[in-house]
Amino acid sequence: GITVANEMDQCDVLLGVKEVPIDALIPNKKYFFFSHTIKKQPYNRDLLRAILEKNIELYDHEVITNKQEQRVVAFGRYAGIVGAYNGFRTYGLKYDIFQLPKANDLPDQQALIDALKKLELPYIKVLLTGRGRVGNGAREMLDGMGMKRVNVTEYLEETFNEPVYCQIDAGEYNKRKDGVRGNKANFFAHPEEYKSNFFRFAKVTDFYIAGHFYGQGAPYLFTREDAKQKDFKIRVVADVSCDIDGPVASTIRPSTIADPIYGYDPETESEADFKNEHVIAVMAVDNLPCELPRDASEGFGDAFVKNVIPAFFNGDKDGVLNRARMTKDGKLTERFSYLKDYIS
Repeated sequence: GITVANEMDQCDVLLGVKEVPIDALIPNKKYFFFSHTIKKQPYNRDLLRAILEKNIELYDHEVITNKQEQRVVAFGRYAGIVGAYNGFRTYGLKYDIFQLPKANDLPDQQALIDALKKLELPYIKVLLTGRGRVGNGAREMLDGMGMKRVNVTEYLEETFNEPVYCQIDAGEYNKRKDGVRGNKANFFAHPEEYKSNFFRFAKVTDFYIAGHFYGQGAPYLFTREDAKQKDFKIRVVADVSCDIDGPVASTIRPSTIADPIYGYDPETESEADFKNEHVIAVMAVDNLPCELPRDASEGFGDAFVKNVIPAFFNGDKDGVLNRARMTKDGKLTERFSYLKDYIS
């Protein structure tokens, strides 16, 4: 096995999850953690600067990928699982029709599903965006509780005598500005050529789960002006993606596990009591996997042991470490040189 060290100064590699505080960074070490800098997040600019100044070799979990550039270590599935559950808990509290226990008071995913199965829901329409780990994690919960899945046409045009959900991706909530038929690959290559096609869903949706990935330059799904429209129906949002003041206009700040719900008043564009009729109830906890610690830790750890640890001992023959290395010798690696203007 691996020897447990008493002092971190003795360690060659330091494994973490959340960002390390700047004053806790040890110079000349190799670190693994989520730095939240690859999208040029303003709030972590100083962190990346400090990493370079301290000659730290940073490997970011978010860019640990296989040869096909697919992520192999992630918490997204667990964020989706807890986010969907918390969304239903939010719905029950907003309309005072049921009270689910908090996710972190239950032992595992199956316990969350069992709690959802007991609900007697009105005939609501639930929209889920995203087909990646987050979106599919949320879908596990919707399927697990027995909710009927419908396609886009059915969702937009039909009414049902039971609660239903629809899972959509970028191609369904965006369209090309020039009217030409687009596709997902083209959208990710040229997001500036697209505009949102989300409002048609907002007109028929009661509860929205945001599980998509939002890339720089892409159109917002719905804006503050959209939310003011009389036919904007969404009144509960579980924003698992949690991009602040971004593609989901009602997400104006992250929330916490202790206080997970706040209200967004579209008219005043500010916080209000989430139980008010015209206010959107927002669940935007930004560390959702922490509410399912056993499942999330085991899943993440198993993936790291399987996909990353071997690279330490096989000369990184598959390039896993090379692709994830953001900094070396006090400089950005070539793969991440696009961040130069971000840290200048």
